[in-house]
Amino acid sequence: MVGIGVTAALTATAACGGQDTDDKSSGSKKPAAKASPAAQEALKPLTEAQLTKAAITKADVKGYRVGDTPDDEIPEVSVPAKPATCQAIADMFLLGTEPNATARVSRSLTSLERTDGTLLRMGLLAHKEADAKKVVADLRTQSEKCNSYEHTDYQYTGVKPLKAPDFGDEAVSYTMTSDIDGDKIPVTYSVVRSGSTLVVFYAMNALGGKAPEVPAAVMEAQVTKVEKAA
Repeated sequence: MVGIGVTAALTATAACGGQDTDDKSSGSKKPAAKASPAAQEALKPLTEAQLTKAAITKADVKGYRVGDTPDDEIPEVSVPAKPATCQAIADMFLLGTEPNATARVSRSLTSLERTDGTLLRMGLLAHKEADAKKVVADLRTQSEKCNSYEHTDYQYTGVKPLKAPDFGDEAVSYTMTSDIDGDKIPVTYSVVRSGSTLVVFYAMNALGGKAPEVPAAVMEAQVTKVEKAA
């Protein structure tokens, strides 16, 4: 199944490492100013080439090995979740969204400290700005209302929102526990919208225990590169 494939790939990454790559105010409102041509251009979806160039490398995040994520770990086809009211959360597990991203790139990060059991994945998803806003809104709503769901024959429980990181134009963060063949693995997601691009951070604690945190330094490094690319 796809779900177990993702977990297996992440675990293998931890063991061997990937191939290195580089208060609204009251009163009358003034008419909103029209965006300049440059601003309008910046909000168009980035291309795959631009996303690839904006993806962090080992030079940007000291102490991590950075590798490509195999294409089969981020499939194009969405798998239905039960209940459907958890679909956005389920899709994001495989870096999927509705509406679909126009381009995606992903990287897997492995700490060079052997005692660190946290596995990290980063994804850049290009969207129209309105679509990117919708995805964040759906994730925020579902992280508050979706407690558990089934996806690719596996169970995910304890879904709850976390404090969102202070990066980009807006962000949403949540945690859950995946139950795969009896192994309960806590995971954490933080999704940052920077213009029309979604910057996704996924952390899994391969050793179990408490929910892992996505290092702030990793998030800052990646969001900064996306902002420069846009």
